[in-house]
Amino acid sequence: MRTWQEIEEACKSCRQCRLCENRHHVVFGVGQPKARVMFIGEGPGEQEDLQGEPFVGRAGQLLDKMLFAVDLDRRKNIYITNIVKCRPPHNRDPQEDEQNCCIGYLREQTRLIRPRIIVTLGRIAGMKLIKPDLRITREHGSIIERKGILMMPMLHPAALLRNQSQMEGAFRDFLILREKIKEVCPETYEN
Repeated sequence: MRTWQEIEEACKSCRQCRLCENRHHVVFGVGQPKARVMFIGEGPGEQEDLQGEPFVGRAGQLLDKMLFAVDLDRRKNIYITNIVKCRPPHNRDPQEDEQNCCIGYLREQTRLIRPRIIVTLGRIAGMKLIKPDLRITREHGSIIERKGILMMPMLHPAALLRNQSQMEGAFRDFLILREKIKEVCPETYEN
């Protein structure tokens, strides 16, 4: 069993797929390594690749505002990462083989964090981690239990920026998440 530092070092030197060829930074994740709530997106975008941190562009700014509204903070009480750790070219969806190359790192992160709740951000993450036929526009905000972990698909913040009409439903999902956190892992809010 590898330590957190060993996993991060292995990930940062990874050359298993073609995504490593044009990366500036491996985007391993950010937050509390012992968080009870873990957010997982699909992959880094341009700003994330440049800065080495997930969700720091416009979509990340929106995510931070929504997190703040329900007393969550990437630096204090959650952990944020992606399925793939390197940016797909032109922000395209990560392909299945790329996801499969990186999924081991995500599994190890999850094993060490031991979250009670995993929030998937967007269609790709939801389909990979919850179920392959997930319909994100219909199923966002629902809670599914898998292997003792509550899984909640949410709309991706970048999709919300493109389609503002979904903002109200997305915010409702965060309110549902807050109540579920209070129920199953209230220690998230004790800091």
